[in-house]
Amino acid sequence: MKNIGIVALGMYAPPKVVTNADFEARMDTTAEWIESRSGIKERRHAEADEFTSDMGVRAVQDMVRRDPDCLKDVDVVICATATPDALFPSTAALIAGQVGLAGAGAFDLSTACSGFVYGLSMAQGLILAGTARRVLVVGVEVLTKIVDQDDRNTAILFGDGGGCAVVGEVPAGYGFQDFVLGADSAGGPALYKRCIANRLPNGFPMGEAAGMNGREVFKFAVRVLGDSGNQVLKKTGLTSADVDWVIPHQANIRIIEAAVERFGIPMDKTVVNLDRYGNTSSGTVPLALCEAVNDGRIKDGQQLLLVAFGGGLSWVAATMKWWGGGVSLGALEGQEVQLKEAQHA
Repeated sequence: MKNIGIVALGMYAPPKVVTNADFEARMDTTAEWIESRSGIKERRHAEADEFTSDMGVRAVQDMVRRDPDCLKDVDVVICATATPDALFPSTAALIAGQVGLAGAGAFDLSTACSGFVYGLSMAQGLILAGTARRVLVVGVEVLTKIVDQDDRNTAILFGDGGGCAVVGEVPAGYGFQDFVLGADSAGGPALYKRCIANRLPNGFPMGEAAGMNGREVFKFAVRVLGDSGNQVLKKTGLTSADVDWVIPHQANIRIIEAAVERFGIPMDKTVVNLDRYGNTSSGTVPLALCEAVNDGRIKDGQQLLLVAFGGGLSWVAATMKWWGGGVSLGALEGQEVQLKEAQHA
């Protein structure tokens, strides 16, 4: 059977930095309170005319700058996002059309913060089924456009940004090993966003456009991150001692600390960057993965564990052996590149 894994990575975060002090200046809060409760010091905000597809394209541009041939043989584009440009056309199709992949299959995936890792699983399945040769998976959000910036309980947590990966065949012994995917709508009222003009199902607060019960989300997140991480390790035939790096969803430092403790992996083996980006939902895992590969923490042949939870409520975990030979990374910030025309055949 083919070995499938990540063969290219890219990322993008808007240049506008919003610090805790910026919130302190206009809200009944303090920078110290925000950091102590969440672990977040700053986050990025998109410009008024910058949307999800724009940031997805810029993440792909970053990837192409690192590896000019990375889009060759890409047949399908998946965009994991809770903040699509529109219900249709899909944000994936909008990105595909701007990066030389017009004509490729394209669809959006909606499981909120767990979406990017869900997308990696979908990509592997498409390739193993023979439907695609390579798949571009994008996880990107403009959460600041849907979050009330005057709500102290939510505005401080979320930022904009994301990343992308090309999934394809890798050498034997590398790549994805197993996935655990799950969802339970019973937890939906704890974290939801109404679709424009649509009603919410029974059991959800009526008349509310969005909602988050922080206490319930915390309890759920710690449980499912720990449980799904242990499940996928067991499926793969691994123990926590075999893991070199955990790449978790970056929601809250307390959630991350409690979750990794549940599967016995120390924090010094956990990639954390929410202090600089906040919670970017489906963008957190690709941002963290890209940074850790770029700065040399993640090395060829190392064992990775990816875990995330999201609205739905949903969860996902994955194990993979990192193939460093296929991912060329340079500086995180750099000039935009001209994307090639007609890369999709």
